[in-house]
Amino acid sequence: MIIRMKDIFKMVGILIVSFCAVFVCALFLNYYMDLTSVEALITADASRIFYEAQCSTAKMVSALSGGCLLLTTVVLLCFYIGHYIDTHKKQLGILKALGYSRVAIAKEFGVFGLSVFAGTALGYFCAHLLMPTLYEIQNKDGYLPSFDVTFHPALCLALVGLPTVFFAILSVLYSCRRLKASALSLMRETTTAKVVRAKKESDLPFLTELRKSNVRQRRSLVFFITFAVFCFSSMMQMSFSMDELASRMMSVMIMSIGIVLACVTLFIATTSVIKANGKTITMMKVFGYEAGDCAKAVLGGYRPWAYLGFALGTVYQFVLLKIAVNIIFADIENIPDYQFDVPAMAVTLAAFLLLYETIMLVYAKKMERLSVKEIMLE
Repeated sequence: MIIRMKDIFKMVGILIVSFCAVFVCALFLNYYMDLTSVEALITADASRIFYEAQCSTAKMVSALSGGCLLLTTVVLLCFYIGHYIDTHKKQLGILKALGYSRVAIAKEFGVFGLSVFAGTALGYFCAHLLMPTLYEIQNKDGYLPSFDVTFHPALCLALVGLPTVFFAILSVLYSCRRLKASALSLMRETTTAKVVRAKKESDLPFLTELRKSNVRQRRSLVFFITFAVFCFSSMMQMSFSMDELASRMMSVMIMSIGIVLACVTLFIATTSVIKANGKTITMMKVFGYEAGDCAKAVLGGYRPWAYLGFALGTVYQFVLLKIAVNIIFADIENIPDYQFDVPAMAVTLAAFLLLYETIMLVYAKKMERLSVKEIMLE
């Protein structure tokens, strides 16, 4: 067994994201399935229009949240597996030298599906606890006939069983692809990744060039940070509008998911940046650079990408809600026309700056505590 339980526990980010995905999808898909079961009892025109709006909302929220969180989980899983292989090359190379095929080694990575199972199962359970409250809120005006929460085995299988199998298979296939290197190259810890060089020789100051080089060499982390802020920006601003367009419960739910996704993804990305640059940071400290200079060189290059993620998230949520109001809910009465909410954007921007800069400050302090001896002995 090359993968121990503590390695699986480190994948807490996947557990959290899969929990959020299944929690939202289970809530609204179960509500949709129970709602359609009483369709024959709905005769009034006003109730029929409200019924169609509720069905459209449930499908839209499930598709958008589930799809976005599914993509996040895939990226996180591939990142974790790649990181594990990069940090255990010697052990994996020895196994290949002893005659184990890469397929046989890759099968061990299927246990990473356990983290997905834990997240999906917990998300489904918590969703069922909240379903009675959701049903009551969604029908608070009494347009629909009353109906109870029903357990749907097929939905449980689709949201808990199938994702576990899918991500276990994905773990095996991706790790098999990453293990194509020879046993000798793995034991030597050589990399097969292309080194991204600057387009031309530069006479930029050392700290500036180091900052640019960090971004060029770690594009996956650029994606993580941009995506984290994108989620935070879009979901926070969307939550302000959900209070008026849908319900307070949906507003709180969307805001919570945005904050959790942003914090988890930023934590993973920033921790990876610090670990990858451990020796660089300690050598800079040896040569007399201050902690602030180290933080700017290692983390400063990602700040423009974070701002880009905020801008993209702002545009995305505006377009999405505009489409929802003008197309999906076009036939529903009393739905206000959606306009860009400048105060919500300003509040979200202030919250983003506070969150992002606080995280950067925390990791800058962490750099100060890095031990030169500890890093050099690794």
